[in-house]
Amino acid sequence: MTTTDTPRVRPAVRADLPGVVVLAAEHAAYERAPAPADGLAELLAGELFERAEPRLSCLVAELPGGALAGYATCTEEFGTWQGRPYLHLDCLYLRDEHRGLGLGARLVDAVLAEARARGLDEVQWNTPAWNEGAIRFYDRLGAARKEKQRYSLAVRPA
Repeated sequence: MTTTDTPRVRPAVRADLPGVVVLAAEHAAYERAPAPADGLAELLAGELFERAEPRLSCLVAELPGGALAGYATCTEEFGTWQGRPYLHLDCLYLRDEHRGLGLGARLVDAVLAEARARGLDEVQWNTPAWNEGAIRFYDRLGAARKEKQRYSLAVRPA
């Protein structure tokens, strides 16, 4: 941690994972979703730090003193209609008390930098239709809405 009083956004390190798991649980509860998977820290470690070419990127918003205020995760995907890859912002979450301080925009900037580093020219994401605060935030960023419903279907053994 630097000696400044300014929060920073940086790539997650292995020691951040317990805090990221706590944030992910808060995020899931906020979005009225099931709790994250058991052993999530180990699962994230495998994707972030143990693969030759990690699919997942995790960025954290760190407060002075080292506490985490939020996180963003993203993965590279392929858009069939566009015929090109893009970066999928899977999670973006800031604790309520740290919203409105510019950290969300800094996390998004870090995600955009990740996309540029990968040679990608677009980031896509979803947010619940009821999450008016997030929608206002994304609109202020200049993001374009794409009206769709997100579905999930569990794959059962044959």
